[in-house]
Amino acid sequence: MKISKKRKAAMAKYDATKSYTVAEAAKIIKDITSVKFDASVEISVRLGVDPRKANQMVRGSVTLPHGSGKTMRVLALVTPDKEAEAKAAGADFVGLDEYIEKIKGGWTDVDVIITMPSVMGKVGALGRVLGPRGLMPNPKTGTVTMEVGKAVTESKGGKIDFKVDKAGIVQALVAKASFDSNKIADNANELLQTIMKLKPSSAKGTYVRSIYMSSTMSPSVQIDSKFLGQ
Repeated sequence: MKISKKRKAAMAKYDATKSYTVAEAAKIIKDITSVKFDASVEISVRLGVDPRKANQMVRGSVTLPHGSGKTMRVLALVTPDKEAEAKAAGADFVGLDEYIEKIKGGWTDVDVIITMPSVMGKVGALGRVLGPRGLMPNPKTGTVTMEVGKAVTESKGGKIDFKVDKAGIVQALVAKASFDSNKIADNANELLQTIMKLKPSSAKGTYVRSIYMSSTMSPSVQIDSKFLGQ
C-alpha cells in the first residue's frame, strides 16, 4: 500500500522501532498529528488475558484528570423520584419507559447510559441493542447506582469506561490533540495505572504485552510498560 506524503513526514519525526515513555509519546503525537480538526488521542493496550474466561475479563472506569475533551451525551434511565437529581447533574436525556421504547426501536444517540438497580430488569432486556455498542450499564463501571447525580457528574466531567475486546485489547480515548502534552500524558498514565491494578489473579505470564498511543489518522507510537508513570 502506498504511503502518503503526510504519513511519511510524520514517520520521519520519530523512530517507529523504538519504545518511548508516556510523556515522550504524548509530545510525538502532538508533533505528528496533521489533520485540520481536533484529533482524538487514543491508547491501545494488548493484554495477556483470555477474555472468553469470565475470571480474566478486564473492564472498569477511570476519571481522567483533565477530562477527555469529548462532550459526553448522558442518558439517565431512572424512576420519577430520581429525574430531578439526574437533570440537575446535567444529564442530556432523562426518563425511563419512553427511552426504553426508543432504544428498542434502534435509537442509541448517547455516549453513556446511567440507571438504577431497581430498573435493571427493564434495562437488561435491551442487551442486544446496547451490548454491541458498549452502552450497557454495569455496576462495575458505576453506571448502575443509586447515586445517579454523582454518576452523571462524573460521566460529564471526564469519566470513561473501558473493556477488553475479544482480541485481548483495551482501546480508549484519553485526550484531544489540542491538549498540552503534559495533560495528555497525565490522562494516559491514569488509564494505564488503572488497567494495571485490574490484573486478574488468574492471568498467567506477561500481563501487558504492548502499549500504543495514536491520534486520528496518525501513525502509532509504542510505549514501554516499564516507563509507566514517566
